[in-house]
Amino acid sequence: MDPITDIFRTMHVAAFGQHRLEATAPWGLIGGKESEQKVTPSDKQVSPTDLAHFAMLSRGNWWLSVEGLLEPIPLTGGDCFLLARDTSIVMRDSPRTRPRSTFREIAAKANRNVAHYGGGGAPTTIVCGSLSFDRASLKPITQFLPSFILVKADQARTLALHITMQALESEMADQAPGSEVVATRLAEVLFIQVLRAHIASGDGWRNIGWLRAIFDPQIGTALNAIHGSVNTPWTVESLAAAAGMSRSAFAVRFKQLLGQTPLEYVTEWRMQKAMQLLEQGDRKLIDVARLIGYESDAAFSKAFKRVVGANPGEYLKRGFQGHGHAGMAESP
Repeated sequence: MDPITDIFRTMHVAAFGQHRLEATAPWGLIGGKESEQKVTPSDKQVSPTDLAHFAMLSRGNWWLSVEGLLEPIPLTGGDCFLLARDTSIVMRDSPRTRPRSTFREIAAKANRNVAHYGGGGAPTTIVCGSLSFDRASLKPITQFLPSFILVKADQARTLALHITMQALESEMADQAPGSEVVATRLAEVLFIQVLRAHIASGDGWRNIGWLRAIFDPQIGTALNAIHGSVNTPWTVESLAAAAGMSRSAFAVRFKQLLGQTPLEYVTEWRMQKAMQLLEQGDRKLIDVARLIGYESDAAFSKAFKRVVGANPGEYLKRGFQGHGHAGMAESP
């Protein structure tokens, strides 16, 4: 199993809060961290690293200003972006338009998932939503990715992305029975397609640790080995051999790209898999231990508590709270 597939299967990306924004010039909105609702449906705080936002321009043109980028970006039909929760943006019909509201304020007034805003001029349609996780996570997917991913309509692998977005927009407009479930699933697919298109573009990810590591000919081979067989008794030597490198060169290169040692990565991912298995509730502790590479439940429990901060029993009693369990938030 490749690392990207393994991570998505284990972490269970969930999507929610889809809206269609019908804007007319002049219009300007602030989005991202400046406009987020930071509570779940049960009014519990959620981790700010557990969420990301997405948006695609369906009709018209607009300008996007992103925190950390000096110049505003002109967007046209079919352009799509993914935004980390802790990044601010400004969306508007012209760089000269002053934003007067937040997306959260406009979305709160939406009728049947459609929000209207602006001065009555040239129309723009934007489909957007939020992404999170439906289970606990040690390292949310947003920590692996850059704070901002832009996928232009003419980039590679965007045809499927556009088809998915059109289907999502249709579900949001029709509001037929089951539309909410279908829209959520489509948004999950959209997230993976955005990531695929970003990788296919070869633009930007080469300087980002996790994606760069996956596509590194040597470190990527080691990561494939780890994710393909998490219960193998990996050592730095055996992983270096899989990568075709010396032990010392491998250890240095791995930490340079991923910010942790090879065995720290192995242990953390084992605990991530363990959380998934524990939540299923149909296996004994020793079975979970052996599935992720531990010979005894005592050794597994000790490692689990060191990484997660609670032993397996305590973790289950807490109902997966406090380890990145995500809830609702507003779109960009």
